[in-house]
Amino acid sequence: MTRKNMRRIFSFVGTFIAVALMSSSAVVVSSAPKIKRLLVVTVTKGFRHTSIPTAERVLQQMGEQGRAFSVDYARTDEELAAKTTAAALKNYDGVVFASTTGDIPLADREAFLNWIKAGNAFIGIHAAADTFHSYPPFIEMIGGEFKTHGPQADVECLVEDSAHPATKHLGKSQKVFDEIYEYKNYNRERVHMLLALDKHPNPKMNKEPGYFPIAWCHMYGKGRVFYTALGHREDVLEADWYKQHLMGGIQWALGQVKGSAKPQTTAKM
Repeated sequence: MTRKNMRRIFSFVGTFIAVALMSSSAVVVSSAPKIKRLLVVTVTKGFRHTSIPTAERVLQQMGEQGRAFSVDYARTDEELAAKTTAAALKNYDGVVFASTTGDIPLADREAFLNWIKAGNAFIGIHAAADTFHSYPPFIEMIGGEFKTHGPQADVECLVEDSAHPATKHLGKSQKVFDEIYEYKNYNRERVHMLLALDKHPNPKMNKEPGYFPIAWCHMYGKGRVFYTALGHREDVLEADWYKQHLMGGIQWALGQVKGSAKPQTTAKM
């Protein structure tokens, strides 16, 4: 074989390898998971939590660091109305109500709930359950309605599902000092419990046994709903364990990770 022929062979082999590598890279790029898009709503028509800016920042950091989702915001009535029309909601995979309160001006409440039912995500943080008290379909969707709360307190949240992405990092329980809600229009048989208390959250009544929900999830049509009562305080929102709790719930709601949504037939308490 002449040197000229050998050079041709090496040139052909080199070209083949380069093309193969480029094709391989193209496959990797095209198969990369799509980054989901969340609309974070922080409009309030009742009490406004001072921790809301912290929640906004934490959510953005979580999305950027985990590369699981990007965030957009609805901070004003005008932004909320514009970004929650049936057409505008097509730009998002999920919505976060971060301590919203009262009757916030969604463009169309019924269309919003239908959008969730169609297979999108809803994530509620803390006072999200203090929203739309006069609109029962919303209460049904989120799974419970804020009733009252006592003073901030040290509580031990018991883990009801140690395999769910929102709680699997917590072990058997998680202690926290936060504002703890009590609920009405909550049905334990319709949600999958994640965290709960077995004592009354009010320090003056904590010798009273009972069942007090803290975090849960459930299916809403084809959509997924995750709610956590925790997140009143800035230091809670910024705690690593809480970020993992919230991230797990968000990714579950977006369908990025697996976890049960079936109501437990028997509870631990």
